[in-house]
Amino acid sequence: MAKLSQTVLDILRDHRDSIDRLDAILVYTLGERFRHTKAIGKLKAENELPPADPDREAYQISRLESLADEADLDPKFAKNLLNFIIQEVIQHHKKHQL
Repeated sequence: MAKLSQTVLDILRDHRDSIDRLDAILVYTLGERFRHTKAIGKLKAENELPPADPDREAYQISRLESLADEADLDPKFAKNLLNFIIQEVIQHHKKHQL
């Protein structure tokens, strides 16, 4: 392996530092999102509403795909990520409605 210059190592460290900050933002953002979905789940359970809302989910997926495209992120990846999150939320809602 070739010896890397200090400049390359500094740039690499800067990118990694940014990734670490962004990962923390993602985790805290997901935590905030799940606090809201938990409150929604409680509200749905108290009012005997179904845990899933297919119209809302379809809207959110379409919206996220557009945002992903604008952000130069693969829309399919964004859709898969949101689908995963939605399924986690629905499972949580179902678990608390039993």
